[in-house]
Amino acid sequence: MATSHPSIHIDPARIIDDVDPRIYSGFTEHMGRCIYGGIYDPTNEHGLADARTGFRRDVMEALRALKIPLVRYPGGNFVSTYRWQDGVGPRELRPRRPELAWLTEESNQFGTDEFIQWCRELGTEPFICLNMGTGTLEDALGWLEYCNSSADTFYANLRRKNGHAEPYGVKYWALGNEVWGPWQVGQMESQDYAKKAYQWAKALRLLDPSIKLISCGESGFGDWDYVTIRKLAPIVDFHSIHLYTLSEGKHEVNVMGPAAAEKGIEITRSLIDLAKIEHGLSKELTVCFDEWNVWDPVRAPGEKGAEEHYDLSDALAVASWLNVFVRKADIVKIACIAQSVNVISPIITSPKGLFRQTTYYPLLLFSNLMRGASLSVHVTTPSPDYVYSGPTVPKFVHDLTVHTPDFSKLTKFVDVSAVLAAISQNIREIRIAIVNRSDSLDFEVPILFGPAVSVQDEVTVHQVWHEDIRASNGFDEEKVKVSMSTERFTGIFKLKKHSFQILVFTLSS
Repeated sequence: MATSHPSIHIDPARIIDDVDPRIYSGFTEHMGRCIYGGIYDPTNEHGLADARTGFRRDVMEALRALKIPLVRYPGGNFVSTYRWQDGVGPRELRPRRPELAWLTEESNQFGTDEFIQWCRELGTEPFICLNMGTGTLEDALGWLEYCNSSADTFYANLRRKNGHAEPYGVKYWALGNEVWGPWQVGQMESQDYAKKAYQWAKALRLLDPSIKLISCGESGFGDWDYVTIRKLAPIVDFHSIHLYTLSEGKHEVNVMGPAAAEKGIEITRSLIDLAKIEHGLSKELTVCFDEWNVWDPVRAPGEKGAEEHYDLSDALAVASWLNVFVRKADIVKIACIAQSVNVISPIITSPKGLFRQTTYYPLLLFSNLMRGASLSVHVTTPSPDYVYSGPTVPKFVHDLTVHTPDFSKLTKFVDVSAVLAAISQNIREIRIAIVNRSDSLDFEVPILFGPAVSVQDEVTVHQVWHEDIRASNGFDEEKVKVSMSTERFTGIFKLKKHSFQILVFTLSS
């Protein structure tokens, strides 16, 4: 079919891998108002906190709708000076400590037991990051024993004394956070970290062989990642990478930023392959992208709580991020948006209530709809007007493509992922997530399915859009949210400028 607009080609026979639900995971850190005044608010004067637990009921409800499989805790930079023992036992006996990551004080009123209870009430699984800054291997083993041991030993008995007879069975344990960073207490060189993490991993597995271990990576495309993967591949289950994208006030820079994450994932895959070849490994080792989001630290400094106020452009960037994870379903098995409440978050609270930011709605749609088998998608771009060749952050995304003679290899305005979902034994759906990242162009996009594939002529459209790309939400009004409609499909779908939508097609039997 000849067209002067971009076109989308999908073949349900070309499956990449199953989308792992854990790519829709979250992250809570003792930072700003994420914990205190966010998920935990026992002194709330407006009756929003559960009287028994102190957990905000409205926050719990908003997060439940996102169907979050895992939540990472307690950091983040915070963890590098965190002493987990301070956060268990009677609250009146818990010490107040200086907190060095964000230069505040930590009351320790919310700790391991509260976090596990919160996870259980939310219906999610805990994911604990270990302190490899000021923490010792003995501390780490004690934490694992406290959480998982059924033995008649000191920390298992301490858990019982604190009212929790049965082990928690925490499966996911990360070996430090951003240990490579100069902002980190206990920063290390890559070789030093790799040697230390290897010894920690050996000891942790002796105590509990069932756990899953995550090595501390950088952003997937640096020497740190190469050194740590090469050393730790035989003993860990996931390699963690982190990246935040920012806009510098420019919409196109904002929405094209996730291309850097996609490149980082591809490079990490190659580094994992190299390590597997070197060690003769056949085991699975995949990517855990356990910090990602849109974050401009100038606009929302971390030491001031990092309370970003997101607009529609940011929502489109988040949707583009999630498209990356679905497309890379064969290598990305965990991804944690940072963070869950108030801090660069899709949810903002006050003592009287909350509102859902623009970025909440792409998360809601992806987590509820984009599950199943990830499908190979090809977007054709018949004109250089439909690709982006301008500046990017990070800069290398532009540098790697700027000299290509084939404009179709540049970052496209139309960004797509797709899944094949089995609704029942006889009903299957193709769900297509489409971001039109252009702030000025509508597209009439042909959607072409594979040979011998027939879809019903009604399509359900879940859309996030507003006429103003800078529209944002607040306590008084949520301007940007989801609309749902059913349309007749004739082979072409009209994409509004600066819009995100998930199209749901039912395959004809």
